[in-house]
Amino acid sequence: MIIYHGSDRRIDAPKILEPNRALDFGKGFYTTLNEVQAVGFANKVKDRLHSTEGVVNVYEVDIERMKTGLQYVWFDAPDEAWLEYVSNNRNGITTPEHDFAFGPVANDDVFRTFAAYQAGVLSKEETLARLKVKKLYNQLTFKSEKALSYIIFITDYKI
Repeated sequence: MIIYHGSDRRIDAPKILEPNRALDFGKGFYTTLNEVQAVGFANKVKDRLHSTEGVVNVYEVDIERMKTGLQYVWFDAPDEAWLEYVSNNRNGITTPEHDFAFGPVANDDVFRTFAAYQAGVLSKEETLARLKVKKLYNQLTFKSEKALSYIIFITDYKI
């Protein structure tokens, strides 16, 4: 499986760094199966860091091998379990330890809906109903050094 990571630089040896903000799947190295999403994220990183370029890093990973050798959580859709998991991570509540996580991104397009849920304005049911009509990209987050060992760097390109 080909995966992508948007950045402002080449990352041929991914690392798990402490995030500077609460993220959907907590601490980890974030990738996506969607190249367009990676390009968008590279542009955001470039702008946020006032960098001169955005870079999309391309990797290969054997997801079936990862599933048999590692602990993970997997969300096919924005369901109740996903909503709780993302809410906990974004609120700094520790989630169970595992090596990787896969599922939809609570991206900028759905942030307002997600914020309304976290503020108690929307119920779980209302939030999930609104999220199901949104086009959500995916994320594959590597949360342990063991998981990172499955990544094979292929190339990078500037945007």
